[in-house]
Amino acid sequence: MPGQGSPNADIMFIGEGPGFNEDKQGVPFVGAAGQFLSTLLASIGLSRETVYITNMVKCRPPSNRDPLPEETAACAHYLDAQIAAIAPKIIVPLGRHALGRWFPNEPIGRLRARPRVFDGITLFPLYHPAAALHNGDLRSTIEDDFLKLGALLEDLGDVQQQPQAWAAFAPAPERAPAAVVEAPENPTTPTAPAQPSPGVPSEPDEPPAQQLNLF
Repeated sequence: MPGQGSPNADIMFIGEGPGFNEDKQGVPFVGAAGQFLSTLLASIGLSRETVYITNMVKCRPPSNRDPLPEETAACAHYLDAQIAAIAPKIIVPLGRHALGRWFPNEPIGRLRARPRVFDGITLFPLYHPAAALHNGDLRSTIEDDFLKLGALLEDLGDVQQQPQAWAAFAPAPERAPAAVVEAPENPTTPTAPAQPSPGVPSEPDEPPAQQLNLF
């Protein structure tokens, strides 16, 4: 499943992988979590046409289970190609699986809504929108974190607002990871304390992983 959005997007959202609806339609984030994502984007003046949305894994795992490490590795060069082609200013890993590409041993609850610089791109991890579907108490937290993303965009300036043609990209050679440097936190957007997300046996600070989305 290819990614979707503007080829000139300043922001790239990376989820886990396609779920049932995404697998049927060939479009990322079209289920209930995708509808919530669209609402969140609108809250900071963006839309699906002005950002780029993709996933770590490009095919839906059997029974919608979490992707295995070897499956994530097998799709890594596709994601590398998308990042290289889009060249976003900000990458937003949605949930623990996407965060694990850069921080494999860090919980999403600890790093969410805190900007860091990786290979010249600002990373801004957030809970997966599906977390609010599994735990309604997280909805306001996710909405507040998105407002912090909006403030970060204002600080960076020149964020793409006009819709561009949707695009999908072919694979490219894998790139070696670069060192990670934590960026200073935005003084106008203080970081909220990490809040645990109950209901996930594998990682207590985030609800069960959602469907796989993308190329």
